Amino acid sequence: MKKIYNEIINEELYYDVLDNGLRVYYIPKKGFMSKYAVLGVDFGSNDLEFIPINENNKIRVNEGIAHFLEHKMFEQPDGGNAFDKFSELGVSANAYTGFNMTSYLFSATENFYPALEHLIQYVQTPYYTNENVDKEKGIIAQEIKMYDDDPKWNVYFNCLKAMYSNHHTRIDIAGSVESIYKITPEELYKCYNTFYNPSNMILFVVGDLDEKELMEVIREANDDTISRNNDIKTFMPKEPEEVFKRKIVEEYSVSMPLFYIGYKDKAENLEAKDALKKEVTTDILFDIIFSESGELYKQLYNDYLVVGSISGGYLPQKDYAYAIASGASKDPEKLKEMVDNYIDDLRKKGVDPVDFETNKKKKIGGFLKSFDSIGYIANNFLSYMFKGINFLDYLEVLKEVNIDDVNSRLNTFFLKDKSVISVVVPKKEEQ
Repeated sequence: MKKIYNEIINEELYYDVLDNGLRVYYIPKKGFMSKYAVLGVDFGSNDLEFIPINENNKIRVNEGIAHFLEHKMFEQPDGGNAFDKFSELGVSANAYTGFNMTSYLFSATENFYPALEHLIQYVQTPYYTNENVDKEKGIIAQEIKMYDDDPKWNVYFNCLKAMYSNHHTRIDIAGSVESIYKITPEELYKCYNTFYNPSNMILFVVGDLDEKELMEVIREANDDTISRNNDIKTFMPKEPEEVFKRKIVEEYSVSMPLFYIGYKDKAENLEAKDALKKEVTTDILFDIIFSESGELYKQLYNDYLVVGSISGGYLPQKDYAYAIASGASKDPEKLKEMVDNYIDDLRKKGVDPVDFETNKKKKIGGFLKSFDSIGYIANNFLSYMFKGINFLDYLEVLKEVNIDDVNSRLNTFFLKDKSVISVVVPKKEEQ
């Protein structure tokens, strides 16, 4: 394996590419008892339009299919379930589907290599039949209905729907009951054969392991007969810069109104380090505006307009980006007005140098501390790598950001006319 040493954070990164195209990364953590592996696929709920492998015409698959496929990966041709093997080995396994990728993972203190072999092999073994697909539809339909009744989930998704008019990120990751009942085994195989190609996947491992032995196990477990597919073509409807709706309000069984404020950003085709600098700069600016130690929060708290903290952050992806701030308030629309006024005033006078230095140091400390969590390292590295960014560069870029960068970013983002608010209020009979 090739090796990169990052002097700033004193971490080593080993990497290699198998003959079938699978990219493998490993960060050694000497003395750690626990080991962690995550196998990621560059395929998420947003990937609804693409040209299937060995075909010429674009298709659109049913909404929620990436999440559905993730569920079905655990069912094996012998009738067993992949989770059963993990349980026998005494390891903790999971999987999740996001807008842009699907991940299969486990952590272990013992039996790591047998578990790693199992992880690779079951993800390379699709098994979809009419019977097992129809069975899964009922299970996922119940999951969708559960989220339909969840005010926290809906206030978040309504924020996305308010920001985006065409982009697939406005579509629920699990799809709808109607869409998942249209999914067929043939459609699942088209998605699997196109996207679950090793050249479209990354394996990331963290722990106290011997890198040579690790690669031997990985090579042995992989199917090298799979040919690379490096030319996956996906499509996304054109998205206007303007927001779709300025406000969405719905009633749910809540005791206090919940809110999400969204700021729509323009996705830019930047070099990796430039994209990372834009992200880090925006993250610092977000913390300056919304942190509990900031002036805005003190104003909202003193006016009894915020309950608890305001959470959120900046979420940039390959073809879209936005920031969200969420919390609870007795009057979310008044809170939004105060936020708008505060940001306008901050734009006129500029960010306070002390606030900038405080938040930058806080972010540096948080990043360094996070490297004690092997799960955090693996999952963040994976998501950044699919965006073409080396996560080990984060601290270097963070240290380079200065107050001029933050003030410049403030002039182009957190703009009122590119913002939306999603609110969930108590049902009238419960008020």
